[in-house]
Amino acid sequence: MSDAERPSAIGQALLAISDQWTLLILQRAFLLHTRRFADWRDQLGMSESVLANRLKELVAGELLRPEPYREAGRARTEYLLTERAIELWPMLVEIWSWERRWVPRRHSLPELVHETCGSRTDVELGCASCGRAPVTARDTETVRAAATFAQVTVPRHHRRTVRGEAERDPLSYLPDTFELLGDRWSTVILAAAFLGMRRFADFQSELGVAPSVLSNRLRRFTELGVLAVEEPGARPRYRLTGKGLDFFGIFAFVVEWAQAWYTGPPNTDLRVTHRACGQPFRPCLRCRSCGRAISRTEVHFVVPEVLPERRLPLAGTA
Repeated sequence: MSDAERPSAIGQALLAISDQWTLLILQRAFLLHTRRFADWRDQLGMSESVLANRLKELVAGELLRPEPYREAGRARTEYLLTERAIELWPMLVEIWSWERRWVPRRHSLPELVHETCGSRTDVELGCASCGRAPVTARDTETVRAAATFAQVTVPRHHRRTVRGEAERDPLSYLPDTFELLGDRWSTVILAAAFLGMRRFADFQSELGVAPSVLSNRLRRFTELGVLAVEEPGARPRYRLTGKGLDFFGIFAFVVEWAQAWYTGPPNTDLRVTHRACGQPFRPCLRCRSCGRAISRTEVHFVVPEVLPERRLPLAGTA
């Protein structure tokens, strides 16, 4: 594949994870250590054909690794997280934290325990380059190369779907998250907003998105309270709200993960700089209770409504 045809690193990453079923499969692998086909099917209420398709894609994308085992004398397969997938853990925790702050839900979210300080806590975004926290979108500067967006909006593998069971599932991400991250156009439009795009015409010309798709996403973003309309009329101007700006942590982890694990054509990367230290912004998570940076092996979730007081460490390699 030529450079002109190959997606950017971010485009490849979005192709790999910007799907609600994919995110839920990975989330259950991390949170419940789910490894087997029947367990994902039963936990998520997925059809077997959709699940088989997503597992095939996750294996091809090197996010899951098939491992044979025997049960009752029969050869079977379970699926383990790869190192590439394990490096997504801070993004998944940041999604949990963002929903905790911004998305009303019927059931309480799992609680995060930082084992180092023993607190049930939340996380805040920090800069691993200088150690400062918290860091917000306004504390950073993002610069894109000329060709970045032209090679981000890759075609998706399958049709966009909506899961109707989310409200009744205490562990699952809610529709707000999937509206922003579980769809490639939504994620790219949000990224463009972080880069300062405000006008409909600018989004359309820069992204190459169909007017109907763009109108739909901008309307949904305003309904969700992620964007607000300034200067309404024939040429509306949009700005990120507090809720939209706070999604920056998830965006930052996606960008870092994408550019660490995928190689795009020249001049398609994003460069994010932390203004306070002048260094490349390397996002990290810090405990709001003790202020220390957290690692995957130092935290676990407690899910009292579903699995009473059960300790759920984030999964890693086998």
